[in-house]
Amino acid sequence: MSATKPILALNRYEPGAVNAFAPALAERLAKRQATFGAASVLFYEQPIEMVRGQGVHLYDASGRRYLDMYNNVPSVGHCHPEVVSAIAAQAAALNVHTRYLNRMVEGYAERLLGKFPAPLGNLVMTCTGSESNDLAMRIAIAVTGKRGFIVTRSAYHGNTAAVTAISPSSFSAAPVAPHVRLIPAPDEAAAPDGDVGASFAAHVRAAIDSLNEAGIGFAGLVVDSIFSSDGIFADPPGFLKKTLAVVHEAGGLFIADEVQPGFGRTGGGLWGFSRHGIVPDIVTMGKPMGNGYPMGGVVTRPDYLAQFCQETGYFNTFGGNPVAAAAGNAVLDVLEGEGLVENAAQVGGLLCRELLGLQREFSRIGGVRGAGLFIGLDFNDPETGAPDTPMASHVINAMKQSGILIGAAGLYGHTLKIRPPLCFTAGHASFFLETLRRILSEGA
Repeated sequence: MSATKPILALNRYEPGAVNAFAPALAERLAKRQATFGAASVLFYEQPIEMVRGQGVHLYDASGRRYLDMYNNVPSVGHCHPEVVSAIAAQAAALNVHTRYLNRMVEGYAERLLGKFPAPLGNLVMTCTGSESNDLAMRIAIAVTGKRGFIVTRSAYHGNTAAVTAISPSSFSAAPVAPHVRLIPAPDEAAAPDGDVGASFAAHVRAAIDSLNEAGIGFAGLVVDSIFSSDGIFADPPGFLKKTLAVVHEAGGLFIADEVQPGFGRTGGGLWGFSRHGIVPDIVTMGKPMGNGYPMGGVVTRPDYLAQFCQETGYFNTFGGNPVAAAAGNAVLDVLEGEGLVENAAQVGGLLCRELLGLQREFSRIGGVRGAGLFIGLDFNDPETGAPDTPMASHVINAMKQSGILIGAAGLYGHTLKIRPPLCFTAGHASFFLETLRRILSEGA
């Protein structure tokens, strides 16, 4: 069985092969390492210098074009002209914190809240998904009076101190914090009798019991509703209903992390949790919210937010600034005006069907799972069924050589994470499929 890898180690450039590079690139890498130190993370065996983006494509310093199948940040397309124009116009007019009345900020908040079901009626703006999840945890602790949290085994929810503790895919040697319990991802293939809803709910119940027995208590379950870092587990729609009932019976809160599935990516509406017919207690957002402009948010019940604010105030200098609101408003305009949620459903469905066809053609392909334009494709040893992490790494780097950028996910890093901008078309899908077929035909 392959060893688990921290999320930042997946698809990562490892220093040491610099001598194999051209002198100019070797010098750039050495300077990068000297400046950023151990925190430097670059993609691919041979890193790329990017200089421009447009739609579903990125362009490197040599002018080479790459099809972007990786980035969730520019969800409506790199440098979308409507978003760029909105940011520029607002930056030229005013950009201040939220302690002044401002129609751009207030109008965006009302519009965004209109996309959520009752009783989710308050929005707190942040700058990142990490800040959003950190605040969500604080709200859950204030509301429940407990401190224990449950997450899936390869979850990633951000990088503050509190949120890193519930992001096991970031761990290297650090032990799991005493107030955190890890449970398996909701893998339909591994669930008894295939009932993933009952299986996942049972794991949550057992983790709650463990937290209570330890005297810590249960504050909340935090889930990315497409379980992206675990390897993408979206189906069947509705399986989270049983888990929501278990969470509420235990007095905890259900926190839906929509940084990855939110803003239309799953093709079943704006939010990943909508596919399951549930209403979370707290919803967190980030990355695609501003199509690359740093912004995030927390949506929750007014009574929960009021309870939190009785204990401590919350203010974020840059969260909810007018330029961020302008970016967010433009993203909603583009999603609606270009029909990108519907496009995610249609093109994503086509892509998934074609990948299932490839699965019948190539024995190295294990599971194919996903929703909309977020699909996971496993590589497994044909004889043993074991995760084939080297094959995933080979495909990722071979794709890069062929002009396609893509990444990995999952407990063993053997899952191809297919996550293009939502303006991805059937023509782009054909190019990706043809390239993948050729790489698999050539073998590792």
